[in-house]
Amino acid sequence: MLSPPSDWLPHAPLERLHLDWLATAGIEVAVLRLDRIDPLISGNKWFKLIEHLRLAHEAGAEGVISLGGAWSNHLHALAAAGKRFGFPTVGLLRGHPQDTPTVEDLQAFGMQLHWLGYGGYRARLEPGFWQPWHAQYPQLHPVPEGGGGLLGARGCGQLLTQVGEQLKALGWNDHDGWWLACGTGTTLAGLVLAEAGRHPVYGVLAVPDDHGVAQQVEAILGECGLPDGGYELFDGSCGGFAKVVPPLLAFIEHCERASGIPLEPLYTGKALWALKQQVDAGFFAAGTRLIFVHTGGLQGRRGFAPLSQG
Repeated sequence: MLSPPSDWLPHAPLERLHLDWLATAGIEVAVLRLDRIDPLISGNKWFKLIEHLRLAHEAGAEGVISLGGAWSNHLHALAAAGKRFGFPTVGLLRGHPQDTPTVEDLQAFGMQLHWLGYGGYRARLEPGFWQPWHAQYPQLHPVPEGGGGLLGARGCGQLLTQVGEQLKALGWNDHDGWWLACGTGTTLAGLVLAEAGRHPVYGVLAVPDDHGVAQQVEAILGECGLPDGGYELFDGSCGGFAKVVPPLLAFIEHCERASGIPLEPLYTGKALWALKQQVDAGFFAAGTRLIFVHTGGLQGRRGFAPLSQG
């Protein structure tokens, strides 16, 4: 039976972000370094998995099966957790077989892979999708794509506690809000639930609006009986998921040199670029203190030649 690693409590350092454009505007930002919780099980993906693994344990499952793409941070974290804590994992992948550094890692971690094609992957949203997989792997517990849903959001609520324990070391007695990238909206929803209206949560869409992030956030909050509120979404997708433009890469390179904090262009880089745009537009008053969530995903940098050696 899968045993959840309940005694593994990764610590995410909270560090000041020193950038000239923040100092000029009088805005203070501290980065919650989820990229530093573990060399392999990195980022918000672990926190999104916590409650799913707990449910799998309670259901008597021996392991976990889930979905993702050839560069999936979610599958990477799940496969690494399976190897670290000794439970089997199966990944259902979008598209046709291809070799990427991420796929090579999944195989090295012992994850069993099945390539679904593109039509087969789209079918994941249809009723009955899981039935044949449950028949093939009755001992495995299914986890939704990206570790999403209410369970994933609840796991991310722990981030508020980690921040609260470190504010005094920064000389802060409080913060004024959160800023983070959104792929599904699960982490944002978890922070909204944990904050319960105390501080706003600002999310930067790493995917186009038609991916339904706002609807997914509303669905999670609705399950808890909370009204739609406590957060705001900004478009940072550059026109598409995984779409990267030269000014973004230049911005990332500049910020990495200035701050010493590594970024990746699909989530954290886009989120920080969107923050600069809002700071330049005067969205935040001088003296504002924000928590920027570094959601990890640095393993995906290997897909971008200019960043791969960082």
